[in-house]
Amino acid sequence: MRKQSFGALLLILVVSCAAFAQDAAKKEPGPPPTVTKVAHNQLGWVEGEIVPAAEAMPEDKFDFAPSQGEFKGVRTFLQQIKHVAAVNYMVGAAIREEKIPVDIGSGESGPDSIKTKAEAVKFLKDSFAYLHGALDAVTAENATAWIKSPFGDGRTTRLGMSIVAVAHPFDHYGQLVVYLRMNGIIPPASRPQQK
Repeated sequence: MRKQSFGALLLILVVSCAAFAQDAAKKEPGPPPTVTKVAHNQLGWVEGEIVPAAEAMPEDKFDFAPSQGEFKGVRTFLQQIKHVAAVNYMVGAAIREEKIPVDIGSGESGPDSIKTKAEAVKFLKDSFAYLHGALDAVTAENATAWIKSPFGDGRTTRLGMSIVAVAHPFDHYGQLVVYLRMNGIIPPASRPQQK
């Protein structure tokens, strides 16, 4: 009886260890990602939310801004998109330590020449492409080195700007969601996913 109990205990231990090893293998799929890869993944996440939201708003609603309640003076949907894109370019240029490669208008507003949905969505997509290119310059070695802030407040780091690259669009994504829902549109990210 003792041999059978010991054998059963040993079998349970072996099966448990094998299951634990398989679990651990699922959690750690390989070597840890680089700083650059993590930054790209996070930026891709917000890009995958905000670009479809911009595409979901009909052209005739791009000038919409809430007016009821405490919304006096807020940006229109179009202005929100242009602002996000302009800041993307500012952040990317700061990370690269170069001049902003396109006209971003005055301040953080985006160019006045962009007036249509197609132009705004293109400006937004191009800004994310530029920002992804800038993130290629962020490494573990230079992530915390001082660079000039694009916001006129002294110095920052590439890591700091990488965080802004994700946080800033998500802030405005929340506003875009409100605008979409106020116009009877369910944001693409909130729609039921097909299996």
